[in-house]
Amino acid sequence: MAQAAHQSDTTSVVASIRDVGLAYWQNQTWNDVLHKVHLDVHAGEIVGLVGESGCGKSSLSLLLMGYRHPAAKVRSGEIWFGGRDLLAMSEAELADIRGNRIGFVPQNPTTALNPGMRVGAQIAEVLRVHGRTGGGEAVTARIVELFNDVGLPEPRALMRRYPHQLSGGQQQRVTIAMALACDPDLVVLDEPTTGLDVTTQEQIILLLKRLRSRHGTAMLYVTHDLGVLSELADRISVMYAGHLVESAPTEVLFDHPRHPYTRGLIGSIPRIDGRRPRDGRLTGYLDRREIPPGCPFQPRCPLADDRCAVEPQELAAFAPGHEVACRHADAVSPLVLDDGGVRPERGDSAILLEVENLDLRYGQKSLYQRLVPSALPPVVVRDVSFTIGEAEVVALVGESGSGKSTIARAISGLLPPIGGRIALRGSELAGDIGARSQDVVRRIQFIFQNPDASLNPRQSVGRSLARPIEVFFDRSHGVPRDLAERALDEVMLTADYAGRYPDQLSGGERQRIAIARALVAEPDLLLCDEVLSALDVSVQANVLDLLERLRRETSVAMLFISHDLAVVRRLADRVCVLYHGQMMQVGPVEAVFEPPFHPYTLTLLMSLPGSHLRPGQPVARSEPTRAPEPQGCAFAGRCPWQPDERCYTQPPPLHITDRDVAIRCHLPLADLSNLAGADGSLSTHATQTSQAGQTP
Repeated sequence: MAQAAHQSDTTSVVASIRDVGLAYWQNQTWNDVLHKVHLDVHAGEIVGLVGESGCGKSSLSLLLMGYRHPAAKVRSGEIWFGGRDLLAMSEAELADIRGNRIGFVPQNPTTALNPGMRVGAQIAEVLRVHGRTGGGEAVTARIVELFNDVGLPEPRALMRRYPHQLSGGQQQRVTIAMALACDPDLVVLDEPTTGLDVTTQEQIILLLKRLRSRHGTAMLYVTHDLGVLSELADRISVMYAGHLVESAPTEVLFDHPRHPYTRGLIGSIPRIDGRRPRDGRLTGYLDRREIPPGCPFQPRCPLADDRCAVEPQELAAFAPGHEVACRHADAVSPLVLDDGGVRPERGDSAILLEVENLDLRYGQKSLYQRLVPSALPPVVVRDVSFTIGEAEVVALVGESGSGKSTIARAISGLLPPIGGRIALRGSELAGDIGARSQDVVRRIQFIFQNPDASLNPRQSVGRSLARPIEVFFDRSHGVPRDLAERALDEVMLTADYAGRYPDQLSGGERQRIAIARALVAEPDLLLCDEVLSALDVSVQANVLDLLERLRRETSVAMLFISHDLAVVRRLADRVCVLYHGQMMQVGPVEAVFEPPFHPYTLTLLMSLPGSHLRPGQPVARSEPTRAPEPQGCAFAGRCPWQPDERCYTQPPPLHITDRDVAIRCHLPLADLSNLAGADGSLSTHATQTSQAGQTP
């Protein structure tokens, strides 16, 4: 849990949002998106602003910097910063404050950084515009200082690189350095860790804590991830449909939320121990078309009565420092967690898919590469083997760049292997999808991470669902329209969705359509590539429920790709842990979450938001100290427990535990068990946090 800011640091208000109302001009009318929002950020304080997509978080954070859409109108309120109302300032006055006294860290650094400028030059531009340094060496010295502050290696060399030459975590550190360049009083962070894997996310969280401690910078952290805020924020404000519904110190909010929406958000977070709330989880979606005149949460609230639909709920003091907008705040009980139930034994099902000694690289051999082997692109997946049984869910887990999606592309036929074999029901598959039969293509369906990019925006949902039916089946199979409606019913959407277009759907609805499109082909295997990573926790929980139900009812097998082990524990039967294209650990899901752990598996587990490392327990380095040789362990150089030089030069031996877990490591199993701590139980320790709410 984040530590509260020192009292001496929070006596002055850096920014004060007072009764702000904002509306957008849409469909020939003004639609309110913010309703009398009041929020203060004190010096040295990190305030979290949390809520589902579409609740108004980003609109409020941009308004705090004086940005507003041309089709937006401020209906009421003031935003005070430095003794002046930002909403009354001219554009020139605002330009002097943005990037200077108020820094901003965007969600996606790839699109925020100029691809045609070196990263050092982009920060130098900020410094020059605001007159913060002289020229030449003074600018370079400041950039080096900033890069050192945010933990970027070799700053003088790195400042000469372009954004595409940096990893996602390094790009985000550059945007943080840019936000801090002018020593601002306030930094606004808009979902800065949403697209990052858990280890990079943990590094950014630790970085922000250190920067606040060192510089005393106030921060407004906008996110839908309560797990991240449990580690970082001093205080959290919860927003729903443009209304603030609860505000409290972080510990108070997690220990005993007093608004049903807050309780539902906390209850929707997947837990590393597999436990689930007995009741109170969020259902449905935020739909602004169904918001009543009274409490906006009334259509989804389990405690709502007739008065809630017509009587507006104002944010009012419930206890010192704790405000709630709910008539039934006294009736909101703490979350009660069940053990998640006993996972059904699946037995030894017949093997559906077999991947054996798979080697992959991107790029085709040119004539020059045939003559000069050193010019070949590097191997990105090396000697990977696993199987998927009938109706089984196997998870591929690892950081970005570990090879998870690359393996899925090879299974689907989009990337031919350079070594090894892939077999479906015992028959070896052609590496190129063009050489596969139509029936094989139908049996393996891909669900992509981003449904916005995978659904045709110019085709209706019904048309998108009908296309696979027309490609894979003849008329005797059924009418495409009827089959599409049946697929919509399977993903719990009504038939009228067939007439809608992707831009008329929420993110969760678009992902359900992508799942339905895969299901109409009646596949044997679904390749689910990070299908939950960009979704709100409430939508994520609903999609997880859907995938569990589909697996039970249709017996479809899944290759489930994720970097979130809490999600994996809930859904998967077996887990394969990948690092830099090599398999580190494989085994049944329950056994993988108990000692012994591969050091990399332990790093992933302890990087989950809400987990806390034991005092003195080492953390994997963010950058390798030295690259291993091809035959060495891929994790060498980052591993804090590596015993000796063997890790760099020799292939690690394969250990098999008594619970059928395979671990590749030079350390013996007894030492690997001890890495979890004195009590030998990581999962017990990792869940004694507020990540998903404490139960007294």
